[in-house]
Amino acid sequence: MERAPPAGPRPPRPPEPDRICGLAAVSAVFARRPRDVLRLFHLPSRRREANPFCAVLAEARKPYREVGEEELARVAGTVHHGGIVAVTARRRVPPLALPLPPALRTAPVLPVLDGVSNPHNLGAIARSAAFFGCIGVVLSGDPRQAGLSDAAWRTSEGGLEVLSLWSTADLPAALPQLGVMTVAAVATGGVAPEALPPAACVALVLGNEERGVSERTAAACDARVTLPGSGRVESLNVSVAAAVLIHALSARR
Repeated sequence: MERAPPAGPRPPRPPEPDRICGLAAVSAVFARRPRDVLRLFHLPSRRREANPFCAVLAEARKPYREVGEEELARVAGTVHHGGIVAVTARRRVPPLALPLPPALRTAPVLPVLDGVSNPHNLGAIARSAAFFGCIGVVLSGDPRQAGLSDAAWRTSEGGLEVLSLWSTADLPAALPQLGVMTVAAVATGGVAPEALPPAACVALVLGNEERGVSERTAAACDARVTLPGSGRVESLNVSVAAAVLIHALSARR
């Protein structure tokens, strides 16, 4: 009896789609990359806001549906869905090109995240970065680093959609090659933002919520910056510190 040939390797599974929750985030994805939207779900209470998105999907022959609270929570994977969820093709985060192209140096600040692990902090930093005119955000290869998730999309309130995103496997090695001034945000021992030398663009490195910027990463930076406080609490949440520093560094330009 003839034996069947051994089965070949299984093809890789396609990446899981992104689930983007909340009206602001959904509006942003339809404004920036509507072709990536695969389907849409919403509560009856969001019918008026969802109608323009449903029209876009109808023209593209893609599905959309009005559902109940329980089903929407199942689709979103969270009860914090804001009444509307877009399921989209997974957004790719490409490797950072070195040195930074001139177009990317037009913004005063480039946030660089060194192991920021909470997706809510990632989203909040992206929201502040977009608000203050940043062009993009760099994500480190630190295994603690949060990636794109429903919590990050939702918290960013559309900020992640308007920013370019890049990744780098070895952040300390990449920093000297950026071609811009690099500054590590540290809890103590750095200079105040106004004491930094003038620079057209600053790569602002923000560290892990518990341990801060790694010493190897900080050593690769041109300077260290510390926000002076009252001393009544030890430090700020990393997303709050990011907003204050981005604003302070942008105003100095």
